This record gives sequence, structure tokens and C-alpha cells, in this order.
Amino acid sequence: MNKILGIIPARKGSKGVKNKNSLIINGKPLIEYTINSALKSKIDKIVVSTNCSKIQKISIDLGVSSPFLRPEHLATDNALTIDVVKHCLDYYKNIGEDFDIVMLLQPTCPLRSSEMINKAIDKLSSSEDIDSVVSVVDVEGNHPFRMKRIENNKLVNYIDLGFEDMRPRQELPKVYIRSGSIYAIKVDALLKYNGLVGSSVYPLIEESDLAINIDTYHDLHLFENKINNL
Repeated sequence: MNKILGIIPARKGSKGVKNKNSLIINGKPLIEYTINSALKSKIDKIVVSTNCSKIQKISIDLGVSSPFLRPEHLATDNALTIDVVKHCLDYYKNIGEDFDIVMLLQPTCPLRSSEMINKAIDKLSSSEDIDSVVSVVDVEGNHPFRMKRIENNKLVNYIDLGFEDMRPRQELPKVYIRSGSIYAIKVDALLKYNGLVGSSVYPLIEESDLAINIDTYHDLHLFENKINNL
């Protein structure tokens, strides 16, 4: 039986939306939406990694572990998520707890469900040839065949097909982008590749209307409208 650690990274401060992780939205702090989904899932232990005592208290009051304040060098704009995850794994290893699978649940993706979390866990636990699961969403109209770059003040195709691709969106090949909702990986693969994505990755396709990643106030308003209409 695999033992799963769920990590919710929630440092204080934000460039796009100030203090977004503790921001009250529809009566709840933003982080609570992710905590509630995680608590209903098959995750064995949930930990909130934060450098903010307010977020730490919110987390503990909601019933999840936040046994340490994250070191400040892991809470800067340039800090890498993989280092935050390894810090959590090291903390538990030092007190005698080891895990087989680690899952990163970013609170800025508040619409991910416990069913989605469980699907990622089940896929990793049952597949020897899969070492990680990443949630993705269809790019739809924002397709790379439609993308441009500027070169010498002239607009050129980002992907040069030799012609201007004017096909309708429905006729373009399917392309996906990471949604940010779920990164799940076997711990052995995480340590081998020093990252949250292994060499054999299962795509967990998320519905586009649920794949909200709050980086700006526009994203925040989309989320508020969505939950008010659920």
C-alpha cells in the first residue's frame, strides 16, 4: 500500500494578488478550498508549507498539519517548488515518516476536486510504468499554430509551417498545457529527476471551466463568479 503525502505550498505575499492564499472569497480563505478537497481524498497526510503564521493557524484550525514555518530562503520569489517539496519530505524523514508518493496541491487552483486527486493517486498506485501524473487542460483557441513572435519588428509564426494556418480550432490537433491543479510523483522518481515531473507521465485532463489558476485579479473574479454559480 502506497503512502501519500499531500503538500499545499502557501507562502505569504504575492505579486499579482496581495495575500491571495489567505484572502476571504465567498466566506472562506482561498486556501480552504484546496484543504477541503484534500481532506476528502485518499491522501494519508496533508501538510501546509508556509512562512506565514496566519496561514499556519488557518491550516491547523481546518485540521491539517503545519508543523513548521518554511525557511525564508524557500519563500522568496525565486525559490523553486521542488526545494519546498524536498524540505517537507526531509522534515518527515527526520521524524521517521517516509512516503511513496508526493502530491503538490497549489491553493491557487481551488476548483480541483477530491475525485480528481483520487484519480491521480489510483493511477500512480496501480501503474508500474507511470512515475508521475500531471493535470492538463486543452489550449483550445490558444493553439501554438496560431501563436506569433516578433522578429526584427515583424510578426512571424512561432511554429513555422511554411504557411499561415487558418484552420478552424476544431480541425487543429489537440494540444494541452499544464493546468497547475495536480502534480503527483513517486518519491523515487522525484529524487532521481529532482523535479515534480518524471519520465513517464500520465495526463490527467481537466475540464477547462474548472482549470482556474489564480495569478491576477481577473482570475480571482472568474473564480468568484464560478463558485457563486455552482
